[in-house]
Amino acid sequence: MHLLSLFDVNATQITHMLTLAGYMKAHPASFQNSLKNRSIAMLFEKPSLRTRVSFEVGIHQLGAQPIYLDAQMVQPGQRESVEDIARNLACWTHGIVARVFKHETLHKLSAAKIPVINALCDVHHPCQTLADLLTIQERYPIDMKVVDILYVGEGNNVCQSFMVGAAALDLKLTVICPPSYGPKQSFLDELQQRYPKHKITIGTDLSAVKHADVIYTDTWLSMGDSRDYQKTCDIFAPYQVNQALVKRLAATTVMHCLPAHRNDEITDEVMDGPISAVLQQAENRLYVQKAVFHHLFEESSQL
Repeated sequence: MHLLSLFDVNATQITHMLTLAGYMKAHPASFQNSLKNRSIAMLFEKPSLRTRVSFEVGIHQLGAQPIYLDAQMVQPGQRESVEDIARNLACWTHGIVARVFKHETLHKLSAAKIPVINALCDVHHPCQTLADLLTIQERYPIDMKVVDILYVGEGNNVCQSFMVGAAALDLKLTVICPPSYGPKQSFLDELQQRYPKHKITIGTDLSAVKHADVIYTDTWLSMGDSRDYQKTCDIFAPYQVNQALVKRLAATTVMHCLPAHRNDEITDEVMDGPISAVLQQAENRLYVQKAVFHHLFEESSQL
C-alpha cells in the first residue's frame, strides 16, 4: 500500500488519519513502538527543511531508523534505474519516503513492493495537504464543511493536492489563479472523475470573491522552476495575500505551506499576524506523517 497522492485514499481513511494525527499530537508518547526494528529510506532529489526534519523526527519517534539519501548519493535514473534502486532498498528497508521532481518516479519506486510515501512531487504534495486539513480542523472544530476556503496563487502541486483533500471531505473551496496558471487539465479531469459532486470553484478574478474564512497561498515560483522570477512576480502581484485582502474577505485564518517569499505572495504583516497558521501547519506535518506511517504499516497489514 502506498501514498503517492490523496487519490490513493478515500474520505474515511483521510478522516481516520486526521483523527489519529490529532491523538498523536495530544499524546506525544503514543505509538512509540509502531515501527520498532524497521528502517525507512528517505530518498530526496530536492532539498528540504520541514519535510526532512518532520519525517526524520517522526520516524524516530515511532521507533524506526531513518536513512537519508540525497540525489548526489543515489542519482536516480543515472547510475542505475529507479526500479533497481527501489528493489535494492526493499532488501534492507521497510519503506521509502521520496521527495522527487516527477510523479512518474514515485510509480517506478513502487516496484519495490514496500510502502512508498510521496514527500512532494510535481503533481501532488499529500502530506502537506493532510497537515493543512488538520490545521483547519483544529481552528474550526465544529464543522469544516461550513468553512469557506480560498486558495490564491499558482495551481501547483500544493494546490492540486489540497483540491483532492477538499473534494474527498466535501469542503467548500475556491481556487483563484492568474490566467494560464491554474491546475493542469489532466488533473482536473481525474478530480472530476473521482469526485463529480465536489464543491470546488476555479477562477481567475480575485475581486469576485466576497468572503473567505481561510486564505491559503504558496510561493509563486516553485523550487527548480526556470521561469523569470521578476516577470512571474509582475503577473502574480494582484494575487498577493495582504492585510487589505484579509480585511475585505473577513478572513480568520491565513495559511502558507512554506518556504515563503515574504512580501511577494504574502506580506510580513499577514504572515506574522494574529490569524497566521503557518507554523501550526508546519508543526502538524510531524503528526500527520506519523499517522500515515501507522496507516500504511500497521493497519494495512491487518487487511
